[in-house]
Amino acid sequence: MKVRRPMPARYGLFLLAALWLLVVLPLSAAAAPYAAYVMDARSGKVLHSRNADTRLHPASLTKMMTLYIAFQAIERGEITLDTKVKISRHAASEPPSKLGLKSGQRIAFRYLIRAAAVKSANDAATAIGEALEGSEAAFARRMTRTAKALGMSRTTFKNAHGLTESGHLSTARDMSILGRHVLYDYPEYYNLFSRRSTDAGVRSVSNTNRRLLGAYRGADGIKTGYTRAAGFNLVASAERGNERIIATVFGGTSTSARNKRVAELLDMGFKRAPSRVALKKPRKPAYTPGHGSTTASAASKPIRVSMRPRLRPIADASAVVASLVQDTDPSKEPTGAAQASTSGVLSTDITSALIEAQQTPAEPTPLANQPKTTSVSGTPVATIRPIMRPTDRVEPEETVYAQEAEVVTRLSTSGGHQWGVNVGRYPSRYKAERALVTTALAEMTTLEGTLRKVVKKPSGFDANFLGMSRDSADLACRRLAARNMSCMMVGPSS
Repeated sequence: MKVRRPMPARYGLFLLAALWLLVVLPLSAAAAPYAAYVMDARSGKVLHSRNADTRLHPASLTKMMTLYIAFQAIERGEITLDTKVKISRHAASEPPSKLGLKSGQRIAFRYLIRAAAVKSANDAATAIGEALEGSEAAFARRMTRTAKALGMSRTTFKNAHGLTESGHLSTARDMSILGRHVLYDYPEYYNLFSRRSTDAGVRSVSNTNRRLLGAYRGADGIKTGYTRAAGFNLVASAERGNERIIATVFGGTSTSARNKRVAELLDMGFKRAPSRVALKKPRKPAYTPGHGSTTASAASKPIRVSMRPRLRPIADASAVVASLVQDTDPSKEPTGAAQASTSGVLSTDITSALIEAQQTPAEPTPLANQPKTTSVSGTPVATIRPIMRPTDRVEPEETVYAQEAEVVTRLSTSGGHQWGVNVGRYPSRYKAERALVTTALAEMTTLEGTLRKVVKKPSGFDANFLGMSRDSADLACRRLAARNMSCMMVGPSS
């Protein structure tokens, strides 16, 4: 009679492991379903769609909305790039990926934007939301309101960073719509998403999307995302010639598999998209300011009317004089002869001055051929009076005087407005013109009123701003350099 030996313990462990794989692997696959969407960015036309309206976990694609609202807040004066934001304990405690911010630390708003866009830092994203709305929950509600205004009908946000949370869901279609709005609504900030690395204040950070940016021709953004529940997500944009394609993938199984699939979808988009399509930018949503901002103030709300001072209307000068006399404190008024003298000044000098101030100034009297004379200690001398500035002169410091038959002219030594700045050389006129527009929007203070000019060179097209003084050109270059933008002064002989 044979005796059955007991099964070794290791076989039991193998059996348990096999059962675990049979159960867990299907569940893992179900937790990150696949979805894809491809559109022609110029027109918004759909070129490919698969499960595009299925509500899924967006992961860090969420930060596109966080950044979109940050750009909107800067544009509308809620906050500035240089505003120092105090980091809360909640923001500092966010799990990786993170910048490593400390509770109580203060950091410029611009560095939070860079860290969220390039590093996909969760602590920076939370700090942005708290800076604009006071709490992450209030900011999430604003994110959802903005999503609805953009046409993202199946999206609900619960946080600013995209970590998995119940009810925090979006779709491939909605995220593509958001990516298109980021591209066209705020082109001056879009370059953030193509930076391979950037200075985030406390340290330099690398782009989470650098592999696709370096491997796919024409790729210039925009955002990656990953959580266990979401899988590997990506919204990517690429431009070739006059064509621009946006492709979105949800539920990739790895970074390399996701990037490969996105590259295939972009290739599909470029094949299906017509070479020439009229650009139809998406409509920018109506601005709805936040309700819980800790940085905005009444003074920083959008300016709807010019604040240039105007002349105060005065209907009757005599009435003003009478009110001044009545409002005078009797205890401080002079008495006797002094009182009579003061009353005389109010009733004559002030009245005449007010009436004269309200009258339309008369045209200046032309200088006569013979100069007028006056007397100083009984000796007649010629009167020196300024004459009208010639219309063909442009120097701001020029003044012309006439004394008898002699004319004295002081010429400007400022060098005129023959300087400019060059912001790069580009392979096509279109790219140079686009660079001029982007730069002008980013640095309106020093470039306002300048002449934008594209100059064709043997090796490309130069993008120039002309009609500046040497000092203003130098200031513009220093300010652009502070924004990590290229700039070179152009002299009169250039």
